[in-house]
Amino acid sequence: LEETILKTNLEAAKEIAYQLRLRNIGGIIIIDFIDMEHEENRLKVFDTFRSEFEKDRAKTNLLQISSLGLVEMTRKRVGENLGRSLNESCPYCDGTGMVRSKATVAAEIFRDLRRKRNLLTRDEVVVSANKDVVQFIFEEERTDLESLEQSLGIHVTLKARKDFHREEYEIEDA
Repeated sequence: LEETILKTNLEAAKEIAYQLRLRNIGGIIIIDFIDMEHEENRLKVFDTFRSEFEKDRAKTNLLQISSLGLVEMTRKRVGENLGRSLNESCPYCDGTGMVRSKATVAAEIFRDLRRKRNLLTRDEVVVSANKDVVQFIFEEERTDLESLEQSLGIHVTLKARKDFHREEYEIEDA
């Protein structure tokens, strides 16, 4: 049994060191190896673990394996972590994790229509917008749109565009 535990811990020591380097994990790390009865086996596992970090560019500090099979260590991260190096900021939200709501975009469209009314040469206007925003205006803001049309003396035709980003819209004379 002790031999199987030793073999498992040796494999784990190599794999843990590999994964810490691969994922560029840093900070205070506690590794819980399977308990071993013999001190020489604990030393073999610790020596294997320490030798794996000789390949590491990051600064590491290892404390001896305890009688409970625990190794405490610190590791300073090098450069960006794996997630940052494999990914980029979202093009829709610029990495904020937020996009404007349909209601906010609808309000911006209405505000823009009021602001641009004097620049329009016709009483017919086409608003091209993201399909979800157009659907929202039809379902939730229809009365506001009709009031806006009456107050500005224009007729607005909404055109749903699948290729438009949620925050994108165009206002043009018909």
